[in-house]
Amino acid sequence: MEATAPDRRFAEDYRIAREIPRDGLTAWRAAVAAEVPLAPGAVVLDVGAGTGAFSAAFADWFGVRVLAVEPAGAMRALIPRTADIEALDGRAEELPVPDGCADAAWLGSVVHHIDDLPAAAREIRRALKPGAPVLIRNSFPGRCTRDLRVRFFPGTARIVDGYPTVEQTCAAFGAAGFTRVALHAVPQESAPSLTDFADRIRRDTDAKLRGLTDKEFESGMRRLRRAAAQEPDRPAVSWMDLLVLA
Repeated sequence: MEATAPDRRFAEDYRIAREIPRDGLTAWRAAVAAEVPLAPGAVVLDVGAGTGAFSAAFADWFGVRVLAVEPAGAMRALIPRTADIEALDGRAEELPVPDGCADAAWLGSVVHHIDDLPAAAREIRRALKPGAPVLIRNSFPGRCTRDLRVRFFPGTARIVDGYPTVEQTCAAFGAAGFTRVALHAVPQESAPSLTDFADRIRRDTDAKLRGLTDKEFESGMRRLRRAAAQEPDRPAVSWMDLLVLA
């Protein structure tokens, strides 16, 4: 089905608001490299690829081939089309890829969007080569205090409390044969300044911000603008977790 105009606008807003500049992902490159030896010729399965920011990053960083699976047509249309990136229509619970085709799976800010996490874990197990890892980048309940959105919009912690916990995620993947290998908090520079970060916010594209009341959101924006005026040269650095299972 062709994406509607509202869907296309949402996808464009998502890319503006949520994609992190490549320079801001330096620590993520190092964190991934420390956990899995990705070399040219390897295949990475990007589950819930969105607009493809991490698909492109993995291809550029490691010279790998990326299978970028994304169910939303408007988002999928924005995934870069290169010789190393294949954009596929599919869901985590029904991956359109062959058995044992991938050397690693990447789930970037997607675990809380998956309807059936145990089914997704089984599908990812099917798609991976034996012993291949799953790399999960996500906010987890009780571990999100250094997220910029939680700092300036405290009510977002309430939203994160509804996400799968580390323990629940490990249990779902454990039933599919995975075990926990590592859990790290990783920094990312979301924008070069707090002002830039504030300017890029699009409430509708962010599950955390959508869950706030109008009063909570407006108070948070005022808090963010005040901090930006007080710290004009401070980069907008946020933290998320990297959970590794194999």
